[in-house]
Amino acid sequence: MKKMIAVLVLCIVSATASAQGALPPAETARGQRAMQQLQTRFASANTTHDGKLTREQAAAHMPMVAKHFDEIDTQRVGYVTLPQIEDLMKQSAMAR
Repeated sequence: MKKMIAVLVLCIVSATASAQGALPPAETARGQRAMQQLQTRFASANTTHDGKLTREQAAAHMPMVAKHFDEIDTQRVGYVTLPQIEDLMKQSAMAR
C-alpha cells in the first residue's frame, strides 16, 4: 500500500511539473546562453553607452533588432532598451 501511494504521489508531482511547463535543463542552459549573447551584442552595438539602442545602431550591429525595431519600440521614442529586446525574445520563444 505504501508503495502504491508513493507511486501515485510521484505521478502527481510529475504531471504538475509538466503542466507548469517545466523546461529540461538543456533548454534552460540554451536560453541563458542566448540571453548572455544578446547582452554582449547589445553592449557592443550601444556605441554611446547610454543603455539605448537607436535605429542606426541596430542597423549597423544588430540586424534582427533593426528589422523588428518598430515592434520593439512600442512607445515610439526612437530607441530600444535591452529589457525590451529580451521581452520580445521571451514572447517569441513562448509562441513556439
